[in-house]
Amino acid sequence: MSEGMRVPDPRVLMVDDEKTVADAYALRLEDVADVSVAHSGTEALDALDEGRVPDVVLLDRHMPEMSGDEVLERIRDRDLETRVIMVTAIDPGLGVLDMPFDDYLSKPVDREDLLAVVDQQCQVLAYELLGEYFSLESTRAVVDAQLPARPVEDDGELADLESRLEVVEDRIRALLPDAEALLSSFDGIDRNEY
Repeated sequence: MSEGMRVPDPRVLMVDDEKTVADAYALRLEDVADVSVAHSGTEALDALDEGRVPDVVLLDRHMPEMSGDEVLERIRDRDLETRVIMVTAIDPGLGVLDMPFDDYLSKPVDREDLLAVVDQQCQVLAYELLGEYFSLESTRAVVDAQLPARPVEDDGELADLESRLEVVEDRIRALLPDAEALLSSFDGIDRNEY
């Protein structure tokens, strides 16, 4: 971690049709984040389909062909676990009340503010995932305590739960420096006494 970031090496997708702008913002994050750049809405959606889901998407609203607003809607339709920050020169106006973004920054954005908002949104994502982890882990603990032991691969639902739990735990560990303490706090609860 550096520059006051609590999240070590977050994954960020910068989306802006102006190459110089996109590259400039990516450069501001280069030494503290794993940054990829897309220069159109279509390119951004393709990047989301091809690789690991970024922790944060920095999204310009005013782009030709597919606006940032449309990209935002498609991201939300896909139910991706990512935080979306609109980074744009468009005056927000009352239309933003119905938009499902997580934060909104007006250009130009200085480096410190960009780092702070990325870090903040990564923290929010981590805690959302932590809630899901505790819910999944609780279900698994009840199954372990109450049902006869059987191999995970013999039960499709249990295998799905284990797989999802692993994905969520890995993501939390990547986003939270103190993840171990938080995750291990769950182990102290005795679920055998109902």
